[in-house]
Amino acid sequence: MKKTLIIVAIAVIAVVVAWQLLARGGSAGDGQYEFVEVTRGDIENVISSTGTLSAVGTVEVGTQVSGRLSQLFADFNDNVKKGQVLALIDTTFLAGSVKDARANLMKADSQLSLVATQYERSRDLFERGMVSEADFEDAEAQLASARASVLSAQASLDRAKTNLDYAVIRSPISGTVIERSVEPGQTVAASLSAPVLFIIAEDLAKMEIHALVDESDIGQVEVDQDVRFTVDAYYEKEFWGKVRQIRLQPQTVSNIVNYTVIVEAPNDEGLLLPGMTATADFLLEHREDVLLVPNAALRLVPTMDMFRQLRESMPGGQPPGNGGDTGGRAPSAVGSSATHGPGGQSGSPMAAMMAAMGIDEKNGALLWHLNEDGKLAVAPIETGVTDGARTEIVKGPRVTEAMKIISAVVEAPEDQGGSNNPLAARPFGRRRR
Repeated sequence: MKKTLIIVAIAVIAVVVAWQLLARGGSAGDGQYEFVEVTRGDIENVISSTGTLSAVGTVEVGTQVSGRLSQLFADFNDNVKKGQVLALIDTTFLAGSVKDARANLMKADSQLSLVATQYERSRDLFERGMVSEADFEDAEAQLASARASVLSAQASLDRAKTNLDYAVIRSPISGTVIERSVEPGQTVAASLSAPVLFIIAEDLAKMEIHALVDESDIGQVEVDQDVRFTVDAYYEKEFWGKVRQIRLQPQTVSNIVNYTVIVEAPNDEGLLLPGMTATADFLLEHREDVLLVPNAALRLVPTMDMFRQLRESMPGGQPPGNGGDTGGRAPSAVGSSATHGPGGQSGSPMAAMMAAMGIDEKNGALLWHLNEDGKLAVAPIETGVTDGARTEIVKGPRVTEAMKIISAVVEAPEDQGGSNNPLAARPFGRRRR
């Protein structure tokens, strides 16, 4: 039993020692490096948004008269032609109104005939001096009033006929019925507003997306810009459209200002339906078959020991690009200003190296890696399109596909009390990006 415990203790010690050796492996100086790989592929920069699909040329069909719907001649998804009868409102009261208006017109006509006869008689007597001028003027007024009554009765008749015609609901366009909101026998009231009976889409082969774009991104959206979108019903299929209109009226949602962008969405296959939620990507930039580096490598903050090792690994202790000529001045150390991003401050060794390599300092960056001898080195690059996770390498003579780039450094923990006991507790290293 005692022999077994000894063997187990030795095994535990061996495991701990091996783990510490592995933890120190691959390190240079005081830290252990984490690497990412340069890859080749496609990259794009997009603005993402969501919107609702709707048919182009949608018309709401209502009624201008009140009454009971006696018959419906169209249903959901029916294809209708312009002028086709869709519904019929009960015409009992409307037809009665026409008869009443016609009777009033006949009455007004007969009254006009009587007044006209009296006027002619009064005028003849007035010319003979047998009636006063006041009586003649009264006859003229009665004639004008009778003529006005005829016009009013005629207008009432026309209005009654028009209302009777409105009882027949016809399609204003040719298209597809996508909504029917009434049933036969239902009573509709058009006293305040015209109730909607049907919604007709002119052409379901042409859809549009009403997408809301944040005010911080709207400046990058342009008319005729390509848009890729998906819908939940066909999540594996990509659809394409183009920006047709950017509306100027803002909409505030949750204290965020958005603008409505109208995207044309061809629907030749008939898969897109009105009301679907579309996830749209506005394509700003696109590159194919280019070298890509993870953005973690561009965010690396090197340690001072890394700068020291880099200087020592350079020929003559001078950064490339200085040519070893410092004009009698002391060689400049590789400082922390030359880390990443635009390649450091103007006049720094890294900036000089990037200039010597023909790399644009504004869009430049430095990639830290280990050379063939396992020593630290940097590769200047010029960056391009980024999607937030990866960045295009536009120019970088020293960078190749599958190259290992340092993305983070885990600084070794400080020695505590100089203890060499492998079983002693050691603090975890600090990871530095």
